[in-house]
Amino acid sequence: MERTENLANRLREVVLNGTWIANTNFKDQLENLDWKDANAVFQNMNSIGVLAQHIHYYIHGITNVFVNGKLEISDKYSFDFPLFESLDEWNIFLAKFWADTEKLARLIEKMPDEKLDQSFVKEIYGTYHRNIDGMIEHSYYHLGQIVLLKKRLLRNER
Repeated sequence: MERTENLANRLREVVLNGTWIANTNFKDQLENLDWKDANAVFQNMNSIGVLAQHIHYYIHGITNVFVNGKLEISDKYSFDFPLFESLDEWNIFLAKFWADTEKLARLIEKMPDEKLDQSFVKEIYGTYHRNIDGMIEHSYYHLGQIVLLKKRLLRNER
């Protein structure tokens, strides 16, 4: 398998359909979550909804680099999201999250393997491979947080 196909499949695993690494994925954790639960905040932690939007922010930002060559996101804005105000708003976000993830996975698959070793926008950002792989690892980190927050949510509802 080409490296690009492998990375695309790893992205799909963590967000859309995998169970190999964490025995779950974002879609599995979020799809049947009530929008009010997505907004729930414990102590000073980010909500599940904010964590999901945070990961989507990076997926959308990296996709933008593939589409127009511009990196237009900044870490300082990566947690700045309002609470969801309705089930419809939550469902629209989730549909966009899934679609944007699949779009990025397809772009990664179509990329020649050699491009993985090229600079990602600027040399200071490292290579395409480093950024894609880092985003996948970052996604697993926040997926773990979401799993723990859901467990706490369920414990508090009993």
